[in-house]
Amino acid sequence: MARRTPITTERITDAALQVVATDGYDALTIRSVAKVLGTGPSSLYAHIVNKADIDDLLLGSLCSQIKLPTADPARWRQQLKDVYTQLRDQYLEYPGISRAALAIVPTNLETLRVREGLLAIVLAAGVDPRSAAWAIDTLSLYVAGYALEISMVHRRQKDPDAVWVLSRAELIRRFEALPTEKFPHTTRHAAELASGNGHERFDFALDMFLDNLAQRGTAAATEYAPP
Repeated sequence: MARRTPITTERITDAALQVVATDGYDALTIRSVAKVLGTGPSSLYAHIVNKADIDDLLLGSLCSQIKLPTADPARWRQQLKDVYTQLRDQYLEYPGISRAALAIVPTNLETLRVREGLLAIVLAAGVDPRSAAWAIDTLSLYVAGYALEISMVHRRQKDPDAVWVLSRAELIRRFEALPTEKFPHTTRHAAELASGNGHERFDFALDMFLDNLAQRGTAAATEYAPP
């Protein structure tokens, strides 16, 4: 009689990623993971307590793929953008998985490794520790939310019954068709409201946030400069 492959956290993580890649994050349950592993849900409880533990494993797996630079005060902006772009792309690889990042307090060592690297980069920019910590939380929330929205759009695009405006030209047409007296700015700037290709809006938002963060770093350096 062939021996069964033991259940491990690594196998649970791989099975969970398979569920999300195939059916989306909404399909992820302890039961669906157990089915991929060819076992019952009870077999998983030696390694996890609940689905939040699976979420933690998933985020750790994604973060293990993130390459962190050595913090450089002269390149902190580009370093932050590079790390968050990597994280965005990891989220987009698995539809809806970034929702896990919005629902748990991370404890996985790989997730904490990425947070440590981000903190080092922001602190190297001269930002005070509290602002640095809050900035990382805010940026991480934005990246997770952005990836979740993209995943939801892609899901609706695949659903023939979903009501969704797919064409940019159609969206502009609808904006321009609004009553001008009630929506003067929307009708006049319809093209700008619907503009943006690829991740242009993502880059814009990060740049806008980092501009403000740079000002905080400059202000902190001035405040603590020796007389």
